[in-house]
Amino acid sequence: MKYLDFDTLKRFCVAALIKAGLPVEDAQIVADVLVTADKLGIDSHGINRLKPIYLDRIKDGILNPVTKIDIIKETFTTAVLDANNGMGHVVSKKAMQMCIDKAKIYGMGMVAVRNSSHYGIAGYYGLMAADEGMIGITGTNARPSIAPTFGVENMLGTNPLTFVMPTDEEFPFFLDCATSVSQRGKFEYYAKIGKELPKGWAIDENGESKTDPVQVLDDLTKGKAALAPLGGIGEETAGYKGYGYATVVEILSAALQGGAFMRALTGMENGKKVPYRLGHFFIAINIESFTELDKFKKITGDILRELRASKKMPGYDRIFTAGEKEFLNLRERTKNGVPINKALWNEMKTIAEDYQLNEFNELFKS
Repeated sequence: MKYLDFDTLKRFCVAALIKAGLPVEDAQIVADVLVTADKLGIDSHGINRLKPIYLDRIKDGILNPVTKIDIIKETFTTAVLDANNGMGHVVSKKAMQMCIDKAKIYGMGMVAVRNSSHYGIAGYYGLMAADEGMIGITGTNARPSIAPTFGVENMLGTNPLTFVMPTDEEFPFFLDCATSVSQRGKFEYYAKIGKELPKGWAIDENGESKTDPVQVLDDLTKGKAALAPLGGIGEETAGYKGYGYATVVEILSAALQGGAFMRALTGMENGKKVPYRLGHFFIAINIESFTELDKFKKITGDILRELRASKKMPGYDRIFTAGEKEFLNLRERTKNGVPINKALWNEMKTIAEDYQLNEFNELFKS
């Protein structure tokens, strides 16, 4: 395991993305989203995805490195944007900023996006709102992965539904999670480090649990495997709840702006790779339009502190609230750097060679 500081990691991402054709400002946005994931310990969505999700798709011609954003429709509090198959991070940052600007004047803002691509960690955009004293909400559809309850066919994306809210603590309430038991990115990460999946995360065509991440990822592309919705397989542990919420995100990410959905998001058409055409939605709520910001932060903080102070299970001495572990990761990684496993290190070395990132020659000699 090697460790890289945030600045080195970001400079590497920016350099590679510029070589791939992104304008400098856009490359900095994408890199900031990826490195923020690594800062917070969300390794499945950090630099781990630079090559397979972004650089390779640009190389395949299914992701536009220059993001042309069209405003299709706009009102005082809403808007619909078309990303024209450009970088999801770039259009998403613009969309959430539009929400924030509208919320400052009118109390709330909501923007929907169509024809986009993977936008990194959803929480990044929620943090944008929280930093402005607002509640940030976002969601996105994705490649078909989740099977509906009692089904075995991957139909819905992992479809995160994300909330970020400011508190009077050192960190915000930060809930960024998929509506499946686990997200596809974690499967990719497990495959990279050679770790088996826990039982119940994925199923085959017979509804049986599968634990080989490499096989599951391959079968997902063939429609022979599916991820279990949040709550698990069947109804016994309430898998219908995750299935329902995944459907909510699919509707808000597609129907609201006339975008593509479910099977249209496979990235394949007549045996050829095509753009994914994902949809996202963003909401910013100005807390000051409802109550004093300091009062909101105090009550929110009190709620979280009381939860953490409640009685623990035998064998456990700590209860966490959403955002706390990410804060602890940030504090630890600010000091020690981001851990880079051998497979990812070799992948970064390949990127440096393929894109002639000569300024990093010394780094990869070590």
